Amino acid sequence: CSKINKSLAWATKAGRLTSSWPASVRALSSSTEQQRQHPLSKRSSNEAEVVIIGGGIVGVSTAYHLAKAGVKDVVLLEKSELTAGSTWHAAGLTTFFHPGINVRRVHYYSMQLYSQLEAETDQPVGLHTPGSLRLITTPTRMDEARYQMSRAAWCQAEQHLVGPEKCLELCPLLNMSTVLGGIYNPGDGHIDPYSVTMALAAGARKYGAELYQNSQVRATSQDSKGIWTIVTDHGELKSKHLVNAAGFHARDVGKLSGLDLPIIPVHHQYVITKAVPEVVQLKRELPVLRDLEASYYLRQEKQGLLVGPYESAENMMLCTDWYDNGVPDSFGRELFEPDLGRIMPHLERAMEMVPAMQNAEIQSVISGPITYNAENAGLIGPVEGPLNYWLLGGLGYGIIHGGGVGKYVRLVGRPELHAREERETYGLNNAVGYPKEERFAGRPTKRAAQTSALYDELKSAGAEFGFHNGWEQPHWFGLTEEERRYEPSFRRGNWFPAMQRECEGVLNRAGVMDITPFSKPSSRRIPGPVNRTCITHMLTPRGRVFSEMTLTCLPADDGQQKFRALTGSGSEMHDLIWLKDWRHKLRFQDGVKIDNVTDSIGCLSVAGPLSSLTSESLDAGSYPFLQAKQLQIDGVDCLAIRISYTGELGWELYCGIGELARLYKSIWRCGQPLGLVNFGSYAMNSLRLEKGFAMWGAEMNCDTGPLEAGLGGFIRLGKSADFVGKAAVAEAKLKLQQDGARQLRMLRVDSVDVDPEGNESVWLDGKVVGNTTSGSYSFSRGHGLAFAYVPASLGAGTQLEVDLLGRRVPAVVLSKPPLLPEQARKKKPEAASVGSSQQ
Repeated sequence: CSKINKSLAWATKAGRLTSSWPASVRALSSSTEQQRQHPLSKRSSNEAEVVIIGGGIVGVSTAYHLAKAGVKDVVLLEKSELTAGSTWHAAGLTTFFHPGINVRRVHYYSMQLYSQLEAETDQPVGLHTPGSLRLITTPTRMDEARYQMSRAAWCQAEQHLVGPEKCLELCPLLNMSTVLGGIYNPGDGHIDPYSVTMALAAGARKYGAELYQNSQVRATSQDSKGIWTIVTDHGELKSKHLVNAAGFHARDVGKLSGLDLPIIPVHHQYVITKAVPEVVQLKRELPVLRDLEASYYLRQEKQGLLVGPYESAENMMLCTDWYDNGVPDSFGRELFEPDLGRIMPHLERAMEMVPAMQNAEIQSVISGPITYNAENAGLIGPVEGPLNYWLLGGLGYGIIHGGGVGKYVRLVGRPELHAREERETYGLNNAVGYPKEERFAGRPTKRAAQTSALYDELKSAGAEFGFHNGWEQPHWFGLTEEERRYEPSFRRGNWFPAMQRECEGVLNRAGVMDITPFSKPSSRRIPGPVNRTCITHMLTPRGRVFSEMTLTCLPADDGQQKFRALTGSGSEMHDLIWLKDWRHKLRFQDGVKIDNVTDSIGCLSVAGPLSSLTSESLDAGSYPFLQAKQLQIDGVDCLAIRISYTGELGWELYCGIGELARLYKSIWRCGQPLGLVNFGSYAMNSLRLEKGFAMWGAEMNCDTGPLEAGLGGFIRLGKSADFVGKAAVAEAKLKLQQDGARQLRMLRVDSVDVDPEGNESVWLDGKVVGNTTSGSYSFSRGHGLAFAYVPASLGAGTQLEVDLLGRRVPAVVLSKPPLLPEQARKKKPEAASVGSSQQ
């Protein structure tokens, strides 16, 4: 009854909403005329280097950073007024925390920028830094907190796991009956969205950018030379680069260039109370609270409280009409009609956690659109298709992302950092963040359902799938009902026995894995040795590893030389855009054609002695490593490449997607007498770690150079020809022996029920000295394995510790991978069967 009465009291007060608004809302409403710029039609030139569409915090931050970096002729176009859209009504939360390592770096930069922006621009930003407290109220949430803390120690920002007593000290208003602890981030807080955007705008103008309001973009087009034409109500602009930072208008702006962007606005509500007596009596500002189980945030707003829930998938509201039909031209700084009924369950939980709210009077309810995309990681960077089109959209947390995104997205080169069903995303905003997490709304996608030739076949064989760039790829194969379901855990899960069975099968008998999702860009007119494959890397101008691929020279067709590249499934667009971009820069458009054949070519990874597959000899003598051959298997024409990421005797077999099922069944018939097993990506990860095979996206990426990643054997600095990143790698080679240099090492980790997976902190003598990049359990060795970046001075045998779920477990630096690849084992026999405890 008490809870019902509280709800009725809130609803009654909601019916008597006052006209009082947050400071940012009042400022925007009263300053329309002052914020108007000179009409775009009066600009002296119609040419620009960069045109940014959208005057929210992300677009304005981008203009600020480009202009400050020295880019000339930066023009920003806003359809109405700066901050109109989602920026002006945001709650303004700022935090160093994020579960993603590089997004955490974006947050860190934003926080540093906002803290000095007022001094730089002489414009107030309204920054408050009382800290934040993520409340832990269940044992599972405690595991989650320890999981996050294991990744925090090697990052830049301060973060602490605190007990109940400290939680109460930080926030005296808490009801402690369910509080087990919290993650405390000093320096977190909130900022006034309007003020910080205006400060960024002042900085952008100071450094030479031009910002035009009331300048709606009506059309965009690109000519054959890559120059953009942007049509507005005030005339046309020509630009080399086009940036779509249009917030909830981004999808409509994308359509002007033929793009179908998966961005959808969501109704987000928050409540502001009038002064609360208990808050008035406080001697310091409350930290921002995040009650993850109840899915809301709470912060102090002057002498009252601000509470913002993230509604469940069942109760939330999507702007589906906007998604389908476009945002109304008239919608700029308007709001939606509040609906307290949808958020009442969260408000009730907030009243239980902070009893002072029970008698608070509502001052205002804000209900406005914020944008999300499927993974809530933002759509950031160049798009595939049109040249020099940059997207900054789908940022669910635009205020804290705004500063960092503006800096790290560069229009020349690529981002400095390695940076990926909307209803599900918003509804699970505060869901437990498990390792190996999967989300299932909208799956299987159209791509997987219509293109994957083996989906039904593998599903019937017990495959438990993971989502890879629109594809369904097996993670493991369950043989029992218990193994055939998704059960997320912070410890070894129900997949562990299946992974052991698959590793043992591949290592001692034979195995097959569908790797069709791996992307397959194909090019023509590049010279090379026919039917040979090489492992190669694409570097950034800064000498970082942009991509790793296998490149196979195919026989000439109609007088044209062909190459087939294979890269990871998650880097398909990433690598394709890069290849096409450099083709354009080097003016090879006519000499090199690049096609994406991922959806038309299937691929199976086969490991084991399957010589009966074909009449062709498959022994190592006549079929050496990295050799490619055209074979026919059971009437299916295949390209067979002698390579395997498992490190075992193996091949990658490519065929037309329509023939893949026939090829798979033929392999099964030949392999059954040998004890052939299906295996998934979890087993593949364990097997490649045992052989010391690095993985792009983990051991090497846009944050790492090839030398520190141990890829020196692939880089020929002595060759006469220049290549992208050559000078930077040569410079890095000189620094590699300096104090403080880091190097990729392999660690033996004495894990028990929690195995390393990457990004865990590595400790030596009570100090953090590095971080893991990937890891798994090795069934052939009987212990955990991990790659890690540690000081180059740490040699083999160095005793370390790795933080696994809040416990520092012993680890040791290995001198070499613990298991030789199959061909090397034949030359130097050693025990390789599962169960061996040899190092």
